[in-house]
Amino acid sequence: MYDVILFADLSVGDRVSVSKTVTEADGSLYIAATGDFGPVHIDEDYAGSTRFGQRLAPGIMVAGLCTSVLTAELAGVLGVSIEDSFWFTGPVFYGDTITIDVWISEKHEDTRTLVWEASATNEEGREVLKARATLKYPRPKPQ
Repeated sequence: MYDVILFADLSVGDRVSVSKTVTEADGSLYIAATGDFGPVHIDEDYAGSTRFGQRLAPGIMVAGLCTSVLTAELAGVLGVSIEDSFWFTGPVFYGDTITIDVWISEKHEDTRTLVWEASATNEEGREVLKARATLKYPRPKPQ
């Protein structure tokens, strides 16, 4: 977990998959840390009146889980995110177990960048999030 993985050791097609149940505690900690007190996340009555019918986990929190899987399980800690795009394709409710698939789709030696993509699905197999982002890696220190 959270290893130093060199740019040279990563390849297009490298892939990981991790499942996690999104809990009330996850949402509470995220909301408290960010101040994202949107009523669809915290107000049962309000959320019940929306098309979702119940409270949603914050989307950016779910997106953050993708980057955590990337760092902890696939690409290590050396790369720095320079561009991120997330598409919220379905709702995530507290108690949902999501499976996050993350893979390296491009590797650019000249710029020392990796493009990674992700897809998250709920326990019913419905996609709830897509991601595409770029990591930049430092040049090795001269010996």
